[in-house]
Amino acid sequence: MILEARTIKKDIIDNLNKEVSKLKTIPFLVVIQVGDNPASNTYIRNKAKMCEQVGYKFELKKYPEDVTEEYLLKEIDKINNDNNVNAILVQMPLPKHINETTIENSINPLKDVDGLTDINMGMLAHKKDSLYPCTAIGIIDLLDYYKIPIEGQNIVILGRSNLVGRPLLELFINRNATVTLCHSYTKDLPKITKKADILVVAIGKKKYITKDMIKKGSIIIDVGINKDNDTICGDVDYNDVIDKVKSITPVPGGVGQMTVAELGKNILKAYNLQKHK
Repeated sequence: MILEARTIKKDIIDNLNKEVSKLKTIPFLVVIQVGDNPASNTYIRNKAKMCEQVGYKFELKKYPEDVTEEYLLKEIDKINNDNNVNAILVQMPLPKHINETTIENSINPLKDVDGLTDINMGMLAHKKDSLYPCTAIGIIDLLDYYKIPIEGQNIVILGRSNLVGRPLLELFINRNATVTLCHSYTKDLPKITKKADILVVAIGKKKYITKDMIKKGSIIIDVGINKDNDTICGDVDYNDVIDKVKSITPVPGGVGQMTVAELGKNILKAYNLQKHK
């Protein structure tokens, strides 16, 4: 079975649009971009399009590549204190002279729709409701949509980023799965991946996972987005593994769709959290 996500995204967008149409004030997302990274430009266009479809207000604040960290922090502080803005997202990556962790943690946790502040990550670790990283919670919602059980499953995650691997570890544990988190220092990786009922791959290496590294009948969640000549491919060699898996996400059309949809959900969630606070 192909775990296609475009239909799920459309359902989420449609439902959000209905909810937003009932609100007295419209949720407002501000995206901060430093420089002119082509990939970032594409991601931001997708976020702007989602906001238009849902009915959110959207603004891009773009700064030059050589902007100082101090100036950027002052700008974020202004947005934090703007009661009209409900959601803030800093588009990564940032230039090397700016500390990404410092910038992430400068965002008001109630407006942190990427879910990356220490406070929101800590809330997740303590099983408290918060704004969760979009890709991680998107994977959970994808599995739930297709009624793929999580509880009791042996799940292996490749990659320990704050965007995917680390929060997904907590989310899976909170759903009573047995989870192994692998990274670049993991020894004998194929021995571990072959035991996975569900294998999540988020390492940024094109077609890295092949059929000799997976268990027959396993479920593969491919988070990777890589260029392969003139096409896009994932971290999993799709054509090589397709006859061995039970289910797999396509690239494109899979996890990336969920990430944008979950951002939409997080914006409304942030809006409601602020109203209740």
